[in-house]
Amino acid sequence: MSALESFIWHTLGYAAMPVIFFGGFIGVFFVACAILKMTGNTPVED
Repeated sequence: MSALESFIWHTLGYAAMPVIFFGGFIGVFFVACAILKMTGNTPVED
């Protein structure tokens, strides 16, 4: 593998880490919202 190919693969690898990390948070957020909506839960009234 040439130096350029190695640089590209390392860049792609390190760029994928935050995408996977934040994508997981966003995915959990939407799944939790869907579950709350399906079960009919609403915000607590003061």
